[in-house]
Amino acid sequence: MNDDTIVIDTKSIKDKNTKYTLIKICEDLIERGYNPLKQITAYLVSGDPGYISSYKECRNRILKFKKEEIIELMLKNYVGL
Repeated sequence: MNDDTIVIDTKSIKDKNTKYTLIKICEDLIERGYNPLKQITAYLVSGDPGYISSYKECRNRILKFKKEEIIELMLKNYVGL
């Protein structure tokens, strides 16, 4: 039996879940004919979830994350840190 302690990087798991959810939201919005970058940007800048279409629960799915977490993840991926 292995008694080694296993360290789980919960931040990495949460980041991957956030990224996956955002990708799926973008795909759903594109499917509906919307520009997901404009909708998500407007939401993140204004804080008004009304900018995100309710199509396929996109608005409800994005509201599961804090805006600050989304922005941090995007910046982290953009800068490569």
